[in-house]
Amino acid sequence: MDLAFTPEEQKFREEIRAWVGANLPADIAHKVHNALHLTRDDMQRWAKILGKKGWLGFGWPKEFGGPGWNSTQKHLFEEECALAGAPRIVPFGPVMVAPVIMAFGTPEQHKRFLPGIASGEVWWSQGYSEPGSGSDLASVKTRAERQGNKYIVNGQKTWTTLGQYGEWIFCLVRTSTEGKPQTGISFLLIDMKSPGVTVRPIIMLDGGHEVNEVFFDNVEVPAENLIGEENKGWTYAKHLLSHERTNIADVNRAKRELERLKRLAKAEGVYDDVRFRDEIAKLEVDVVALEMLVLRVLAAEKSGKNSLDIAGLLKIRGSEIQQRYSELMMLAAGPAALPLIREAMEAGWQGDQAVARCAPLASTYFNMRKTTIYGGSNEVQRNIVSQFVLG
Repeated sequence: MDLAFTPEEQKFREEIRAWVGANLPADIAHKVHNALHLTRDDMQRWAKILGKKGWLGFGWPKEFGGPGWNSTQKHLFEEECALAGAPRIVPFGPVMVAPVIMAFGTPEQHKRFLPGIASGEVWWSQGYSEPGSGSDLASVKTRAERQGNKYIVNGQKTWTTLGQYGEWIFCLVRTSTEGKPQTGISFLLIDMKSPGVTVRPIIMLDGGHEVNEVFFDNVEVPAENLIGEENKGWTYAKHLLSHERTNIADVNRAKRELERLKRLAKAEGVYDDVRFRDEIAKLEVDVVALEMLVLRVLAAEKSGKNSLDIAGLLKIRGSEIQQRYSELMMLAAGPAALPLIREAMEAGWQGDQAVARCAPLASTYFNMRKTTIYGGSNEVQRNIVSQFVLG
């Protein structure tokens, strides 16, 4: 296993760094480095910049309009974007549903849906979780009944991240109740502007509107929006979830936030506390270990070997690290982490120095508690990993 980057890969990194430095808007980078709220315009502005370059679908093969990068190049691209302060690519379109459409969709679906995803023009949402179906997606109840050349969809999805911006949503829907629960699920693409679709905000403790409930009341969906075969959606969902769980690990953001933690600790005068610095050191060891695990997978892919299926393991460690660095930031700021007047923060009334120190750290901490739950809870992921390793 060779974890060193080749001269060609280092040159590729430098090219990415130079391009991102020249094209990433400074106001967006400032918000990301200081954990300030990103608007829809901020996220889509960067997506369109990447789309114009042909890099929003950075993981896509050339035949679908992507750059055709190998796994190491994709890793270096994500790392340089994160360290520069670029927003995370909203994954639902380019990272999650696009690979499913490529693998299981028809040529007509490729032409219809992929260009809008690649350009950043169309915002996609994910319709998986339901009030009674989270980690156990096989129990979804949202129903789609075939009537001629269309489906009639009724039901509810919840915890739909950024669904208030969604123009299309990919959904797991139940099309049969016969046999095992997994065998009666289909994968359907739904226009969120369709009559009968209602998006209701779920307002969080800090006043933020990040997640939503989505209701379907006799929504008509053309049958041509079905991906693959009816009742085979579970297979397609598993294909997508491997992308989601690897994305959740996000070691590159962890490296950026580790440096932010150090800056915050120094600014608040706690970096010289040996015990606190010990905690930072332990976190840094965990981040490096996660990166080594990612590089191990990349090395295996480069050599053509079958790497261990560790999407669940990456998700477990990555989500725990996210919780840990958000907790240490809040502890570093002490009482200064508690006040949050969102409008004042976004208006800049507290000044750049205060914003850098007293970003809404407590609300970030609470928000990060979700990371060990979504994408399949860590408890479920441990069961999957143990079954894979131990049999």
